[in-house]
Amino acid sequence: MTSLKDQMQADLTSAMKSEDELTKATLRMALAAVTNAEVSGKQARQLSDDEVVGVLAGEAKKRREAAQSYDDAGAPERAARERAELGVLERYLPQQLSDEELDAMVQEAVAQAAAGGQAGPAAMGAVMKVLQPATRGRADGAVVAAKVRSALQS
Repeated sequence: MTSLKDQMQADLTSAMKSEDELTKATLRMALAAVTNAEVSGKQARQLSDDEVVGVLAGEAKKRREAAQSYDDAGAPERAARERAELGVLERYLPQQLSDEELDAMVQEAVAQAAAGGQAGPAAMGAVMKVLQPATRGRADGAVVAAKVRSALQS
């Protein structure tokens, strides 16, 4: 079984052969971000597929935010480029959770925290601890936190 990073490297080679500039540039950027994450810290190591997904999710978030900023600044062509890069990155990310799926996961995690004796806003940490591994790469952390806060307030 090939790793996600190996798959991205193979796709980069294919993009270079087919002269697909968008995919080539995006994959080079993504692989550089993965390499930076691998060498950061005290000891260089190879990232697991889950960690690579985390890096790619961060890069995807940057593209979404940049596209919105370019739209707000009146630069639609730059926003379109950011969205195109986002499309390339999404090929390597797991399917995003729907609002309904995320709401169900939040309700289940809140119920687990309540069963453990935690309730209200004080349970935020316990609920997020349960949700983060399940939603990593599949939902924006800020959205998850907002839904948890809302569920704990009601």
